[in-house]
Amino acid sequence: MQEHADTTIPAGFEGSAQAARLIEDIRAFIARELVPLAQRLGVDQEHGAERETLRAVWRLSHEAGFYGITLPRAMGGLGLSVVDHLLVKEAIYASGSPFAPHILGELSGPPRLGALVRAATPYHLEHYIKPVAQAQKSVCFAITEVQAGSDAGALQTRARRDGEHYVLDGRKRFISGSPFADCAVILASTAEPGSTEREVTAFFVDLDQPGARVESDYKTMAGQSSTGDIVLENCRVPVRNLIGEPGRGLGMALGRINVNRVLHCAGMLGLARLALDDSLKYARERQQFGKPIATFQAIQHMLADMATDLAAARGLMLATGRALDAGVAVRAEASMSKLFCSEAAFRIADRAVQIHGGEGIVQGRRVEFLFRVLRMYRVLTGTSEIQRNTIARELLGQPAQ
Repeated sequence: MQEHADTTIPAGFEGSAQAARLIEDIRAFIARELVPLAQRLGVDQEHGAERETLRAVWRLSHEAGFYGITLPRAMGGLGLSVVDHLLVKEAIYASGSPFAPHILGELSGPPRLGALVRAATPYHLEHYIKPVAQAQKSVCFAITEVQAGSDAGALQTRARRDGEHYVLDGRKRFISGSPFADCAVILASTAEPGSTEREVTAFFVDLDQPGARVESDYKTMAGQSSTGDIVLENCRVPVRNLIGEPGRGLGMALGRINVNRVLHCAGMLGLARLALDDSLKYARERQQFGKPIATFQAIQHMLADMATDLAAARGLMLATGRALDAGVAVRAEASMSKLFCSEAAFRIADRAVQIHGGEGIVQGRRVEFLFRVLRMYRVLTGTSEIQRNTIARELLGQPAQ
């Protein structure tokens, strides 16, 4: 990443001078490296990249100084504030690059390790965390199962101790990044058979070892194939791959849940900004009855509603980010942000399709893709209904489930 002597913060920018420089450098990196790469290989939102192409993107991002910036300073990261992280991520997604989720390694890199890095042993650091941070290995995070989605503790995947190994059996479902991951953080139950205890434990598992495989024979409604299932059958994992203490895996995994909920908002709103910008451009250019449709009040009102939704969502997201940076407990506010941002982003995409008319419902058009992908965010990373449950419990002073 190139250095800048100028530390001036652009007018109206909500973050630090460091974040402003990062955004400037990342935009230049996307234009210089990723746009030509995507054009040369035919990669876009509908046509994903091959595994080796993604590895090349991770290496390029690492060489440019971006891959791993979200890690703590002690591990080579920049120690970004939550607000700065939000603004950087929003700008990356607003670029429209099909490689946006890979610049910081969100699907396969350091952000996937989350709070688990605090329980890492020297062995974990050497064999997993450092290689991931340096774009030499990719990792995914596997908790979801057929019967364990919103109820994250209801795991059917089992891990039983057998001497110096744990033997894992089960199936993880809808695991982002698994089709191109080298290893996974697997959460499994270590409770005794028949026990009603929810003893959830975390392990590093190499996905090329015997007894582990990835099945990725389906796509999401957005047409992407970056999600798959991890199947574990008599998979023997050394005890040294245990992360933290037995039974503490779920607590560690959810240790940054409020931060993570807010960080997901930045991606949604970056995509919503794309939908608004595309709609403004189209409304100015599309002619009907001898004049641009931007002159019609019906179109103007939709654009106004889109801009208002975006401004309100960003305001809530950034306010929650500032509270997190100040050390304030924001359990309800984090859920409010995820709820409102995902719902508002989808409303923006819906109006974008309406403004584009027939062009907006043609597959391959960006607004049609944005409609599909932003619809997914109302389900991903905690459904809107789960967020409402959390908000209500906080308002009523009820204990978390």
